[in-house]
Amino acid sequence: MPSTQGAIHVLPSGDEWIVRREDQTEPLSTHGTQEEAAEAGRAVARDDEVEFMLHGADGQIREKDSYGNDPRDIPG
Repeated sequence: MPSTQGAIHVLPSGDEWIVRREDQTEPLSTHGTQEEAAEAGRAVARDDEVEFMLHGADGQIREKDSYGNDPRDIPG
């Protein structure tokens, strides 16, 4: 069953990187590097079976992964 929780975003925040759920304002965690934040964010996204979005230093999404139920029926 697909999760009803919001997607996980890794975002820059000053000199740090935060992991934040899409439907929440408070970060789930704060990290010193993007790599550390991405690892933590992917773990949450996998556990919750939701989409993961990694933002660059400019705030633009640079990577997306879906760890949930993908309802699209795409061959291949």
